[in-house]
Amino acid sequence: MNDPGLSSALLLLDLQNDFIHPEGAYARGGVDVLSFQRTVKTLRPLVGKIRGAGLPIISSHFTLVTGMNGDAFISAHLRRLRPFLKAGNFRSGTFGHCLVDELSPSDFAVEKVTYSAFYMSRLDWLLKQLSIDRLIVGGIVTNGAVASTVRDAHLRGLDIVLLSDGCAASNDESHDINLKALSDVATIMRCDEVRLSELVMP
Repeated sequence: MNDPGLSSALLLLDLQNDFIHPEGAYARGGVDVLSFQRTVKTLRPLVGKIRGAGLPIISSHFTLVTGMNGDAFISAHLRRLRPFLKAGNFRSGTFGHCLVDELSPSDFAVEKVTYSAFYMSRLDWLLKQLSIDRLIVGGIVTNGAVASTVRDAHLRGLDIVLLSDGCAASNDESHDINLKALSDVATIMRCDEVRLSELVMP
């Protein structure tokens, strides 16, 4: 992260109540969300600093779309992985769909339907409107949304800072393996290593 001339934004991936909150869909379904909650606490000071510096904060929101019959469109893969998901979970406009209070508000919110925040969303268009060259990325999960979005950002020529303690997976081994793999396309650093002087254009 040695070019202060780049225009930066913080991208928070899927840090939503349905994933993280004790009353969210995942916790109700029996998923251990403690590592996700720790990640939110780690991110919070940096999010505050970035907000104070006037840099844009973009949040991605995994979304389950409701069909004509009232059921949610859930991919076969996700249905096998998370059989507890149902209509109303991750629905746009609901508590579960929202960014967690500890990190709110974001300046821009992008709905997505699969792992990458770029796939069939307005994220690429939004970054162009904001003239963003660098993304600082945190969120969940490291081996899912984080890995897919970081690689898609790399393909688009963006400079990427990936926050090692600002993202999490379901287990430490998966988290560490994916961070190592992503180090080929992103600069890996801890939240407390990010220097705002290198993010704010002169």
